[in-house]
Amino acid sequence: MKKIKFLFLLFSLCGLISAQTKDSTQTKWTIKNCVNQFSADKTVPTKAGYQYWFADKDFLNGRTLKMSVVKPHDATHPPHKHAEDEFFFILEGKAQFYLNGDSVIAEPYASFYCPSMVEHGISNVGDTELKYLVIKDYGAQK
Repeated sequence: MKKIKFLFLLFSLCGLISAQTKDSTQTKWTIKNCVNQFSADKTVPTKAGYQYWFADKDFLNGRTLKMSVVKPHDATHPPHKHAEDEFFFILEGKAQFYLNGDSVIAEPYASFYCPSMVEHGISNVGDTELKYLVIKDYGAQK
């Protein structure tokens, strides 16, 4: 049941992203350019693991979908803030979400919204890899 809810959430978010694509009338959307299958050889290393961009900044006018993987008891970076808001969605592992001085532990199928210019962070507090999705719109602040 959790997998069905997750797939529904992911498809809903993808629908929202595609419905808002500014250049959708100029792009010919095909099954080839609409499907991105994870490939380990296209991951980007980080100090704490790796990232995989399902949709990078150039795909949908700055709207992105990324998977981050963090090794146990580590974080990709310390709490920070930036102009873009973002969503996190936990796929596997145990995360600690941090927002403006408060924190909470979350497990798979939990989401975390980070408003613009609010200090936030995510770290792996478990003994296994933490895998999560990040949805962000770099173009919204233009």
